[in-house]
Amino acid sequence: MKNLVHPSGSPRRRWSTGAALRVLVVGLLVAGMALVPTGIANAGTTLGTSAAEKGRYFGAAVGTYKFSDNTYMSVLNSEFNSLVAENEMKWDATEPQRGVFNYSAGDRIVNHARSRGMKVRGHTLLWHAQQPGWAQGLSGGDLRNAAINHVTQVASHFRGQIYSWDVVNEAFADGGSGARRDSNLQRTGNDWIEAAFRAARAADPGAKLCYNDYNTDGINAKSTGIYNMVRDFKQRGVPIDCVGFQSHLGTTIAGDYQANLQRFADLGVDVEITELDVTQGGNQANIYATVTRACLAVSRCTGITVWGVRDCDSWRGGDNALLFDCAGNKKPAYTAVLDTLNGGSSPTPTGNRFRNEASGRCLDVNGASSANGAQMIIWDCHSNANQQFTQNGRALQVMGKCLDVPNNAAAGTRVQIYDCHGGANQQWVINSNATISNAQTGLCLDVNGAATANGSAVIVWGCHGGANQRWSRA
Repeated sequence: MKNLVHPSGSPRRRWSTGAALRVLVVGLLVAGMALVPTGIANAGTTLGTSAAEKGRYFGAAVGTYKFSDNTYMSVLNSEFNSLVAENEMKWDATEPQRGVFNYSAGDRIVNHARSRGMKVRGHTLLWHAQQPGWAQGLSGGDLRNAAINHVTQVASHFRGQIYSWDVVNEAFADGGSGARRDSNLQRTGNDWIEAAFRAARAADPGAKLCYNDYNTDGINAKSTGIYNMVRDFKQRGVPIDCVGFQSHLGTTIAGDYQANLQRFADLGVDVEITELDVTQGGNQANIYATVTRACLAVSRCTGITVWGVRDCDSWRGGDNALLFDCAGNKKPAYTAVLDTLNGGSSPTPTGNRFRNEASGRCLDVNGASSANGAQMIIWDCHSNANQQFTQNGRALQVMGKCLDVPNNAAAGTRVQIYDCHGGANQQWVINSNATISNAQTGLCLDVNGAATANGSAVIVWGCHGGANQRWSRA
């Protein structure tokens, strides 16, 4: 792979406001049947819909300076079900003066995205580049305090609206040392990354917290240095949920790409392909397909983001590194990705679990009880029968019972299991924004209080589409 200059590494100061993107479907394959929301385009015909069928997202990095471009917006709106801002959430954009925050561009993106039921990745809370001038002039304890305050303020502002945050970006050095990058943040003390993750968790308990970096696509000194940090964090209880692999690729791909993703997943974190682009050439389509297959093969790979929409929007210029040409036409690489998504198996073909987006935990019959009235909770996902659902019409069956709420249940009522009888209170609708609503009441499956801990209660509540009401097959 070429040692590329990555998009985060060359500041781009192009700004406007707004965002547009739509998640078209979360297809849940249950008992070999497709639960397809009504009013949604045919599943599997776009990157977003096909990825959603596999329990994943397929997103794009967006620059609001492109939102007046009709071709750009047409591709964006039709193909992707997740977005990340190129610049609008970085430190220089959100805190241009110390203690003075500007969220207008980020808010416009998030509000537009959430109104369409799509995911938003947050990029990035702390990074050695694109710091505001005032922060570049700080050092030591003063810089540490300013950095942690920045994490707290920004993550608090967007609380409950971000699927996953790149809490720290590119903190490891290139080359063969496997060591941290020298930066003003690193010079505040080796625990600065840990401090940032702890601050982010306190500010937004529902967001997944990621470390993100480039040139980590195979098993090498840099990726192993990050691996050792993540392993240490998991052992000591530092809150880290995911690792982002930027994957700015040239004309080859590491033979151990999938194995590298898997070794991180085996530590108990999700993995995400966060900034994918590939040099155009005879191997572009194959490399894109290889990355997609790897993500499908690793059960904890939650999604793929390409860094831009069309070739002419890419930071890589003449590399023509994306899936669409400047006229919005699909390239062979696009077809390779879509075919791979449609040909790939679901994450757990023999399982039918429902994973809550906010917590990452699965819908679970408390105590594996099969008694009438046994209540639903969320719990770490596993393969036991009390998390395995099958579909019969609109009924969702588990432990020989049906998912149920009492007749005409009010908001706040606990969800339970009960003998199947076919009543409307046992019928459930899979909605286009990934919520699951009760056919009788219209209320949605909801993790009470947006809690994320094991054992948190599952209730029905007025549908609002928040992350604690969104579910995907896991």
